[in-house]
Amino acid sequence: MAQGAAMALTVVSILIAAIPVTYCYPTAFQELEQINKNRTSIKFLAVGDWGGVPYPPYITAVQKATAREMSKVAEQMGADFVLALGDNFYYKGVDSVDSPRFKDTFESVYTAKSLKVPWYVLAGNHDHAGNVQAQIDYSHRSDRWKFPSYYYELNFHIPNTGKMLTIIMLDTIMLCGNSDDYVDEKPRGPLRAVDANRQLIWLQQRLAQSKADFLLVAGHYPVWSVSEHGPTECLLQRLHPLLIKYKATAYLCGHDHNLQYIEESGVGYVVSGAGNFLDPDVRHWNHVPKGTVKFFTGQASTLGGFIHAEVTKNKMIVTFFQAKGTSLYRTVLSQRNFE
Repeated sequence: MAQGAAMALTVVSILIAAIPVTYCYPTAFQELEQINKNRTSIKFLAVGDWGGVPYPPYITAVQKATAREMSKVAEQMGADFVLALGDNFYYKGVDSVDSPRFKDTFESVYTAKSLKVPWYVLAGNHDHAGNVQAQIDYSHRSDRWKFPSYYYELNFHIPNTGKMLTIIMLDTIMLCGNSDDYVDEKPRGPLRAVDANRQLIWLQQRLAQSKADFLLVAGHYPVWSVSEHGPTECLLQRLHPLLIKYKATAYLCGHDHNLQYIEESGVGYVVSGAGNFLDPDVRHWNHVPKGTVKFFTGQASTLGGFIHAEVTKNKMIVTFFQAKGTSLYRTVLSQRNFE
């Protein structure tokens, strides 16, 4: 009898473990605003660590300059959406869905028509110091703030090409733990191992099943970085092998407050964390594989920065912009090769 009860309990436990709670999100294709019927690409911006400050005027000069340049690039080059790569509200996220910070640091800053497109959001370590669920709930209050769950998958048809783009949005804080910037603390392991493992299993399933021609993964913490925080050991162990095995096109992140491009084992690593502060620190330059760093800037003179990406039928063009109005670096990534 006891054995039967234990077995039933095990089955129930397995079923409970399989329920994704509110953490992940069902797969569906996102509809692009089809402005031009003849278009054959998807374009987007990616900016991280953009989240202002918790005292008046609730924004920084870098955030303001970056927002202005983002609007110009979006208008001139096109942007179907924006990826917000975490640390959306400094320094302790928001406390509730009614927080005035949504208006002061987001809605009132990115006001240009060209930025009134979907913003796909993920959480950073500073967001996890507050209430991430409140940021998720804000999706119901805003036409453009899209944050359906802690981690989720976006799928897009590249117009008129028969090709597909997938972006997997991760919660690297849930995966690796939080970090305290003020003591340069590395993530010390997840708050709840069950949540971390559930996300990792989900991620592996999504990667293994993906037939996308371009497969991007985004998170807050970097896999590779030459700057203050350096490579994230937990992601090197848990994520890095999956990116290589499943032929991810690129990994996009923030956390370090600069722009970086690192290419390693066929994967492009984009750090776009210059949306609000700038940091020229390169203390981990020798902690990434030799010869992999293709581009770095964190100079105050840039006034801030972000990336613009265009995904076409057979390539992805990534351009790094500084807020003072010029592109700094451009790279081209190939579509996935399944052979």
